[in-house]
Amino acid sequence: MNTVDRSPQPLRQLTEGMPIVVGGDRVVRVTAELAAAFAEGDRLLTVPATGALLHVPASVGQVTERAVDRAATAFARMGAVSDEAVTTFFETFADRLADDATFAPIAEANAGDVAAAKARGRTTTRLVLSDVMRADMIDGLRTWAKAPSGRDEVVDRVDHDGWAVELRRAGLGVVGFVFEGRPNVFADACGVIRSGNTVVFRIGSDALGSAAAIVAHALDPALAAAGLPEGSATLVAAAERSAGYALFADPRLALAVARGSGAAVAQLGAVAQGAGVPVSLHGTGGAWIVAGDSADVDRLEASVTASLDRKVCNTLNTAMVARSRAAELVPAVLAGLDAAAADLGTNPKLWVHDSAREFVPEERWGDTTIARADGPTTEPGAEALDEADLGREWEWEDSPEISLAIADDLTQAIHWFNAYSPHFVVSIVAEDSAEAEAAYQGFDAPFVGNGFTRWVDGQYAFDRPELGLSNWEQGRLFGRGGVLSGDSVFTLRARVTQSDPSVRR
Repeated sequence: MNTVDRSPQPLRQLTEGMPIVVGGDRVVRVTAELAAAFAEGDRLLTVPATGALLHVPASVGQVTERAVDRAATAFARMGAVSDEAVTTFFETFADRLADDATFAPIAEANAGDVAAAKARGRTTTRLVLSDVMRADMIDGLRTWAKAPSGRDEVVDRVDHDGWAVELRRAGLGVVGFVFEGRPNVFADACGVIRSGNTVVFRIGSDALGSAAAIVAHALDPALAAAGLPEGSATLVAAAERSAGYALFADPRLALAVARGSGAAVAQLGAVAQGAGVPVSLHGTGGAWIVAGDSADVDRLEASVTASLDRKVCNTLNTAMVARSRAAELVPAVLAGLDAAAADLGTNPKLWVHDSAREFVPEERWGDTTIARADGPTTEPGAEALDEADLGREWEWEDSPEISLAIADDLTQAIHWFNAYSPHFVVSIVAEDSAEAEAAYQGFDAPFVGNGFTRWVDGQYAFDRPELGLSNWEQGRLFGRGGVLSGDSVFTLRARVTQSDPSVRR
């Protein structure tokens, strides 16, 4: 009798037009470019939601696998590491970054990264390791040095006749991070070591030189000085984007964290979920300010200005005002927008939903100079916006850019936010406590305020360097809030102490 070998076989090659099943019910065809690039030993990952085929060259996979190997080996030894040793690590890391002689080669490497990025026409806003960024890294590390570890903390205890059971906190495992090209990620992500974990980083290619210099001159020496296991914090030394795919596809990760925004983060999250790895995503960003019937005009204007000092995830993206007060509130929004642009020495950009068209002065619709990532452009200062785009995130460079709409009432404002926003940050500007409470209960967002939106930051708001912020686009988070910090990455173990050896069920 003939039998068919149903055991998995290695994928040795791809051919143009070859069908690949994704999601169990769709077929994607291999392109000529992918077929030519694929070689034996490479991996092919699929993203069911989009049908994307992701190619991981064998060389990249091997670099990533070795990094996870080191972190997994280090985690197996973390139980024997004292809290004092972890404190020494953070203190030494901070001291080395604070020492000008030690920091000099890091600054030199960062200058090289910035120059290379500019030569490629890339934005360098977040890449420059400025004095402020350096100080924030040092402060973050010293915050972790002072923080309690939480390891082996008893969070619950139940006493029985002859025995007792305790629930104790413990390290979760190897945490994988994929970050955009910001060289300060180490101070944030190393926080997981405080609670008994180890970490593997993959940073954007623009910042890889800076990252390697931080590892060589500050991170690795701090690990050695504290006696922490080699590999407790490991950088994936690969510039290819596919290194992120390989890292998140490794089932040995206890948690995958992607920090950034947009489709790239969603794609990384899908890779992790496909590998069965829990994931924390910060996807689409952009904050909303909603001015209610009882809004104070001066508070609204100040809130808009303070929310537009630079473009990050918690920057104001969409402003919505109550129709009953539109004649007063729209000018306040526009004045706040203009003030923010003036602070940056630029002109603002406004996107106008049809509901707000009549309240926007005609002169705003004329051409003006807008500062874009690839240089100044001439374009309309205001343009029309469809309802479906109310939540579109504006990735501006130096010219503040927002959307404007008018809601008939709070119910409509809540509906629009819950239907179109990334379920991330919302500020309700309302003097009436009942209106503010109704908004708080109605808006489906983890971060709610009543003024500027830029407070949403782990270190700024909670004195805890954040690993990432999570929105609720994919639903509310289990067991924690929207701020992922080093001390929130843990598991629970049950430990029984039996005083009576005769106990039985």
